[in-house]
Amino acid sequence: RLQSQQMSALQVRAVEFVVNADSQKVGRLVEQYWLARFFFQITMVAALLLLGGRQLAFAALMHDCGHGLLFASRWANQTLGQWLCAYPILSDQPRYARGHRRHHQLAGSDRDPDLPNYHSYPITRASFRRKIWRDLTGQTGWKALQATWRRGQSTLGRAPWNGNALLGHAIIHGALFAVLAWSGHPALFLLWPAAYLTTYMLFARLRQVAEHGGLPGLLEPDPRGHTRTTYVRWWERLFLAPYHLNFHLEHHLLSAVPCYHLAAFHDFMKSRGAYEQIDFPRGYRELFSGLLR
Repeated sequence: RLQSQQMSALQVRAVEFVVNADSQKVGRLVEQYWLARFFFQITMVAALLLLGGRQLAFAALMHDCGHGLLFASRWANQTLGQWLCAYPILSDQPRYARGHRRHHQLAGSDRDPDLPNYHSYPITRASFRRKIWRDLTGQTGWKALQATWRRGQSTLGRAPWNGNALLGHAIIHGALFAVLAWSGHPALFLLWPAAYLTTYMLFARLRQVAEHGGLPGLLEPDPRGHTRTTYVRWWERLFLAPYHLNFHLEHHLLSAVPCYHLAAFHDFMKSRGAYEQIDFPRGYRELFSGLLR
C-alpha cells in the first residue's frame, strides 16, 4: 500500500513536470510569435519607406532624361529613361517631359500646370494630416493608377517602344516578378506596387510642396521668388531628395545643369551674391513648420 502511494505521488510529480514544461514551451512559442510579428511589421514598414524613396529616385532620373541631361545620347535619354526609369514607376517619359516643359515655361504664373499641387499652402495641420492619410492609405495612388489607365488606353494598339506605356509597364513589372520568382521569393514583388500606392505618393507630394509651396513670389517670374532649395540631411536625401532634388531653385534658374552638378551650381550662385536675400531652410521639418498653420 505504501509503495502504491509512493508511485502515485511520483506520477503526480511527473505530470506536474510535464505540464510545467509544456507551459514554459508554450510561453516561449507565444513570445517568439509576437517578436517575429513585431520584427516583420518593422521590416515591412522599412521596406515600404526605402522602396518609396527609390521610386522617387527613378522619377528624378526620368526627370533628367526628360531634359536630355542624364546621358550624352538622345537615344539613351529617351529609351533608357523610358524603360529603366519611367516604366518601373508606371510613368511615361515623353508625356511627362511635355508636361514638365510647360511647368518650366509657365512657372511663376497662374498658368503653371503644376500650380494646383501647391498653390494653397500654407494650410492647416488638419488638412495636411488628411493629405498624408490619403497618401498612406493608397487613395492618392489609386487615383494615379486610374489616370494612368485612362491615358494609356489610346495607345493600346501600339508597340511598347512606340508609345504603348501600359504594355511597357506590364513588361517591366512582369520581368521584376519573374526575377523574384526565380530567386524563390515571388511574394516580395507585392512590396513594389504597395510602395507605389503609399509611400511614393507621400514622398512625391512632400517633394513638390517643398519645391514651390508657400513662397511669397509664387506668381512672379523670378525663380528666386517661386522656387525653393532646401538643405537636407543624409536620411532626408534617401527618402525625399535623391539625386540632389532639393536644389530645385538652381534647376529652375538653369535647367541645362544635370542633377550631379546642382550642388556645385548652388555654391557658385551663392558665391556671386545671387542669394543674399534668401534664407534656405535646413531640413524638411523646418520647411514644413512654416507651411502649416
